Amino acid sequence: MKKSRTTLAIAIVGALALGSTLGACGSSDDKAGGSESTTLDPNTKVTLNVVGLLPGAKPEAQKALADEVTDFQKENPNITVKTHDYEWKATTFAADLAGGTLPTVFEIPFTDGKTLIANQQVSDMQAYLSQLSYASNFNKNLLQYGQGPDGHIYAIPAKSIYAVGLHYNRDLFTQAGLDPNKPPTTWDEVRTDAKAIADKTGQAGFAQMSKDGTGGWQLTVDTYARGGRVEDGKKATLTNDGTKAALQFLKDLRWTDNSMGANFNYDWSGINQAFAAGKIGMYTSGQDVYTSLVQTNNINPKTYGLTMIPLTGGDSGVLGGGTMAAVSVKASNVEKAAAVKWIDYHYLRKYTNQDAAKKNAEIMVASKQPVGTPELPIFSQQQYQQYQDWIKSYVNVPLDQMTTFTGKVFDAKLVNEPAIATQDVYKSLDTVVQAVLTDKNANIDQLLTDANTKAQRAIDSAG
Repeated sequence: MKKSRTTLAIAIVGALALGSTLGACGSSDDKAGGSESTTLDPNTKVTLNVVGLLPGAKPEAQKALADEVTDFQKENPNITVKTHDYEWKATTFAADLAGGTLPTVFEIPFTDGKTLIANQQVSDMQAYLSQLSYASNFNKNLLQYGQGPDGHIYAIPAKSIYAVGLHYNRDLFTQAGLDPNKPPTTWDEVRTDAKAIADKTGQAGFAQMSKDGTGGWQLTVDTYARGGRVEDGKKATLTNDGTKAALQFLKDLRWTDNSMGANFNYDWSGINQAFAAGKIGMYTSGQDVYTSLVQTNNINPKTYGLTMIPLTGGDSGVLGGGTMAAVSVKASNVEKAAAVKWIDYHYLRKYTNQDAAKKNAEIMVASKQPVGTPELPIFSQQQYQQYQDWIKSYVNVPLDQMTTFTGKVFDAKLVNEPAIATQDVYKSLDTVVQAVLTDKNANIDQLLTDANTKAQRAIDSAG
């Protein structure tokens, strides 16, 4: 019997697990904070620097965040919150962290939690998190990404729990004589539709990220979709048939069909901007990117479509991931106590409290910001369904233009990102993607052999 959408969503998030289910959060006697108080005295004044929106966010999005900060400070008059524009990038994050230029509360992808914990670069937040009424209700399979070997929680699942989808421009589909309500379901159809868009509109029918680790990230997406893997335990497996097929697909689009436009140097923010501007027919990215397209890139909702990436082969699957909130290892106990209050208010409370859910939705709607962008749940099945019911009347995203994704993704196999030296593996694949898109005579086998050697060195070093 077919499961409900919510049940399947919980099953999918469970599939993100790398190990066994965790126990509930510990008590305030845990080592985080030691014998120091982990609660914030209301008479203690503290200024808290936190990540805000992406650079270049629209004034409406800035206003929505400012309103949220104002409301938070009314509830916590002893805490002054200062937001800072922020975009996580593999190429700059390590230097920013080492240089101490990150805010006290910052965001990291699931893939980076274990490394930062091992390097003692994020604070132990166990005792602070355990004070929250819903601390034991997290999906334990997500919580473990921020868990240290001591069992403590250092980074907290916060937002953008995603599965990668195929984003497409409905206007370009129509201009190319394609039906925007029937997006492609196979890679052959993606290729055919991309060529039609390029030939009839002059825009790129399909585009691919290629730098700052995003090229390797999306090539891994393409590999999973064809049944391949880029790691097997502690062994790099970049030369697998799925990766080769994905690169040949890009090569055919680029050099045989001429359907990828003229820009082959996109990162995450760059490809979002070009897509929102109507310069790209299709690209792959997390299903949650619609919010950023509205807040930062001023996309016209009528032009937006989201569908499943094609899956071929018995072991094919969709890459999944997410974002955690972490606290600087340099933070004082007072800052940690303030930080967990902000993490609760800004990221999580809306999922567990009806008044907070409605208040957040009202702020977002008033500022013309998205409410209801598809996501995968952080908490339990029941809590997730309850949250959906709370915000139902506020939803303003074009969900009817995303049904070929939302109606199918919960039946798909969700696959973790490569577990060891993730960003280094992605970087080793960036150059492969770039070479295939810029050199007609690129040798895919040799490129992957060289990249595999680099990736194996990184895995051995991390191992």
